[in-house]
Amino acid sequence: MRRYGLIGRRLGHSFSARYFAEKFAREAIADCTYSLYELPAIEDLPGLLAATPDLRGFNVTIPYKQAVIPYLDDLTPEALCIGAVNCVRREADGRLTGFNTDTDGLRLALAELLDPADLPEQALVLGTGGAAQAVQYVLSGMGISFDAVSRDPARARYTYDDLRDDTIAAHRLIVNATPLGTWPATDRAPSIPYAALTPRHYLLDLVYNPPLTRFLALGRERGARTLNGERMFYGQAESAWRIWNDA
Repeated sequence: MRRYGLIGRRLGHSFSARYFAEKFAREAIADCTYSLYELPAIEDLPGLLAATPDLRGFNVTIPYKQAVIPYLDDLTPEALCIGAVNCVRREADGRLTGFNTDTDGLRLALAELLDPADLPEQALVLGTGGAAQAVQYVLSGMGISFDAVSRDPARARYTYDDLRDDTIAAHRLIVNATPLGTWPATDRAPSIPYAALTPRHYLLDLVYNPPLTRFLALGRERGARTLNGERMFYGQAESAWRIWNDA
């Protein structure tokens, strides 16, 4: 039996196990399982690995995309550049190799969201964690400049209190790379001046549960074009599957 899974602190919101169970059933893959592994601390990872010697690969989610790196033996050049990992392959000799497949999902999501005839020149990236690092990497590759927003003024150009209408006007793409709005706290949303949004704005939320977050709903009220994190989720999951099964 080939075993795969997801590590994170709280995983009640995750669709990963259901996604892979449906994939295994649909593609008649009978020798694989996918499980959720809630780890109270990243220091629990070695114990999990020792207890599951047949774990061939795993995804990584909040808050361990950066914290997992010291536990890995190798990183791909892309994961090293981003400084975050969301996919780990366990090699035959037990070594752990870290990848970032969030980038694949993000490229698919942005291709679906953005109008190629009206590409934004600047973006706001809400958050500075591992997912935000992947967003910044992909935007750079697309030639879209960006500014980060954080609660901590030492980690980004803007804090949420700094955001004004003219800031929103200048950044027509806004990406929520925070967990705000994730089930069950669905009434929460990043604190930005939503009244400054227009039909020329694009809002991408990396959250996919619920499908319509408060962040996206408030954007839709102003006519903005919106997309949730489902497309990104599917893209990164399929990339992880290919990595785990790459001979």
